[in-house]
Amino acid sequence: MLFPKLAVPFLLLLAACGSSSRPGASSPAPQAQEPRAAVSITVPPPIARPTANIPRALQASIETLARNFDGRAGIAVRAVDEGWTVEAGGRQRLPQQSVSKLWVAITVLDQRDQGKVRLDQPITVLPTDLTLFHQPIAYLVAKTGRFDTTVGGLLTRALTQSDNTANDRLLTLVGGPEAVRRLIAAKRLGDIRFGPGERLLQAGTAGLVWQPAFAIGNGFEIARSRLSPEARAAALDRYVADPPDGAAPLAIADAISRVARGELLSETSTRILLDTMGASITGRARLRAAIPAGWKIAHKTGTGQDLGGRNAGFNDVGLLTAPDGRRYALAVMIGDTRRPIRERQMLIQNVASTVAGYAGSHPGSAFASTIAN
Repeated sequence: MLFPKLAVPFLLLLAACGSSSRPGASSPAPQAQEPRAAVSITVPPPIARPTANIPRALQASIETLARNFDGRAGIAVRAVDEGWTVEAGGRQRLPQQSVSKLWVAITVLDQRDQGKVRLDQPITVLPTDLTLFHQPIAYLVAKTGRFDTTVGGLLTRALTQSDNTANDRLLTLVGGPEAVRRLIAAKRLGDIRFGPGERLLQAGTAGLVWQPAFAIGNGFEIARSRLSPEARAAALDRYVADPPDGAAPLAIADAISRVARGELLSETSTRILLDTMGASITGRARLRAAIPAGWKIAHKTGTGQDLGGRNAGFNDVGLLTAPDGRRYALAVMIGDTRRPIRERQMLIQNVASTVAGYAGSHPGSAFASTIAN
């Protein structure tokens, strides 16, 4: 991990800010106070390394992986400390799906840096806040008709569990989609769109207009099943052609690289974000499955809707840290494919293992000798 001595305290802080870890707990978790001493923590400067030209062998390997995958995919790798970037299809705008939770999290922490939001700030989730698909928090809301937690608790749930309701509640708190879009523009993050929120995005992707009843039980799935296959296919085609949550993998990799360098957030907020991403439990068969022993990962996955054998949006983006401290920002995004989930997972894994293989190669090895310096 980037700052190993600090990882446990901050994860404990975030855990304390959240709810009870046992679903159905009858009382909210105690609200932890952010330690005032935390502001003195510094983000280490990048490792001093000369900027090299693009590693040609790595570039060729990434291009081969993208070319051999049957579907629309984009890959970008940025060396945080060495300065080079390799990509294949990395400039096209692909659906982010839950990768976009990263921009909500950065907006929350940016507002924390401005003194507008506290992580120990109480916040309530009501039935009217529920969205659809993956939302473990819905069970806690259903138990008593409300769920009392903290901003930090929702942040943890959104990033580590990819809880849609937790994320949308944070989105409301910071000022809605426009607030996130303003942050993306102000921080100059490049070709990254932010959609209208989970409800409108998923309803539109399916060919529906959002109704509050969709959040109750399996109301959304029932309404979607009543659409004709032609209507659903047309809606998915429109989404893939111009995704409202679309982003270029190259822009995402660059943004993660800037987070790692401490350029987007304060020192403490940078630490909180990366530690929380490092605790993610989603996508165990994606990037995380391919990193060697001794490596660290902080990442965010995204998965879109399926229609028959077709999927639009199967992603994993994050920061990989080698045992020697070198850091690599990766974005692997599959925008549209009919390949089975295992093949999608393997593309993402192969990118991670290829980057790790490059980083672990020694001077004079067959791999390293082909790299242009």
